[in-house]
Amino acid sequence: MTDDANAAEFQNAGPCDFRTTHWSLVLNAGDSQSPGAAGALDRLCRMYWYPLYAFVRRKGYAHEEAQDLTQGFFEKLLSNSYLASADGRRGKFRTFLLTSFTNFLSNEWDRASRLKRGGHLTFVSLDAEAEAEDRYKLEPVDHASADRLFEQRWAHTIMESVLEHLADEMEPVRFEALKGLLLGEDEMSYATTAAHLGMTVPAVTSAIHRMRARFGLLLREEISHTVTSEVEVEEEIRHLIKVLTE
Repeated sequence: MTDDANAAEFQNAGPCDFRTTHWSLVLNAGDSQSPGAAGALDRLCRMYWYPLYAFVRRKGYAHEEAQDLTQGFFEKLLSNSYLASADGRRGKFRTFLLTSFTNFLSNEWDRASRLKRGGHLTFVSLDAEAEAEDRYKLEPVDHASADRLFEQRWAHTIMESVLEHLADEMEPVRFEALKGLLLGEDEMSYATTAAHLGMTVPAVTSAIHRMRARFGLLLREEISHTVTSEVEVEEEIRHLIKVLTE
């Protein structure tokens, strides 16, 4: 499937209800004191922890300092220190988050870097922090800018979340066998996959079609949680596909 075909399929998957999506809920709550808004913001932040950690590591900060800065930023964000500057008219959470983090690094890195690890910075566990560094060590040495690396990790985080949701809805063996065909990454032919699953080739073709339709719907739903309008969903999907294919 071509990039244009992917974009068209995902963008035509249907509208989303923006009254109850995560970022809209946080913005509409104002001071974010409602339990729903707090939980929504927490979920959003946990998804973006690694993209921002990779961003600050690529900026040249050492491992432990990058952990402290990322933890400190999210602690401040969750305590509502930065939400007052969130503008619902510029609704992308991705944009708000990176701008806020860049300002945090400029204004508060000295104080944040002096905080003791293992103290009150407990947004994610130490195990999760260690896993983040292991993951960062696997990043390609391609000299991509910190901003570019953040965009790449954001896109992959969205895709991973969507695939996890899709996997939860399917029988594990079938999902693993069809996932490569869904993403266009599998060297196995439809005939080989069909034989492996005990299906006919038309049945596999039909299953892939249904998976793509469901994947597109789940992708739109995931994206909608980070923006405030249907127009921004279209923009974010186009941007995500561009990031993944460049």
